Amino acid sequence: MPHPTPNPEGVRFRTNGRAVSSKMAEHESRRPKTNDLMRFSVAMPEDLLMDFDQLVARRGLAKNRSEVIRDLVREALVEERSSIPGMQVMGTLTIVYDHHSSDLNDKLHTIQHDYYDCIVSTMHVHVDVHTCLEVIVIRGETELVQTIANMILGTKGVRNGKLVLASVG
Repeated sequence: MPHPTPNPEGVRFRTNGRAVSSKMAEHESRRPKTNDLMRFSVAMPEDLLMDFDQLVARRGLAKNRSEVIRDLVREALVEERSSIPGMQVMGTLTIVYDHHSSDLNDKLHTIQHDYYDCIVSTMHVHVDVHTCLEVIVIRGETELVQTIANMILGTKGVRNGKLVLASVG
């Protein structure tokens, strides 16, 4: 395939073979750093915008639409990254259970001791006479953290729970 030649308007070629005008190249060289704020427009139905504004208001005085959109984008990116197989993640597993269930504490402790290298910390809270809440911090590759969480969540006597992942790699 023949190489195209620059034209008099100043088209030049980059290493990836994309033709770029000298004006565009100048603009790209002045491109803001990655932490600079960029403006863009978002179009949405009015009822969705009204619901979004209520969310912004609930998030407090220091929040505005831009801050909340940045928060939501970061949250979506963390969720996406932490779903990648092999990604190093940290997770918090919050469970609620009846501590009077037979052998439940022993079963939960056994699972945690079997994976001691992944269990970073636990916090145990007595909710009432029968109910306990436990927060377990787990570190490892996505699949392993999810497997440990599923083993704990699937243990008879655990009423409910939720795993929240954060990407750290």
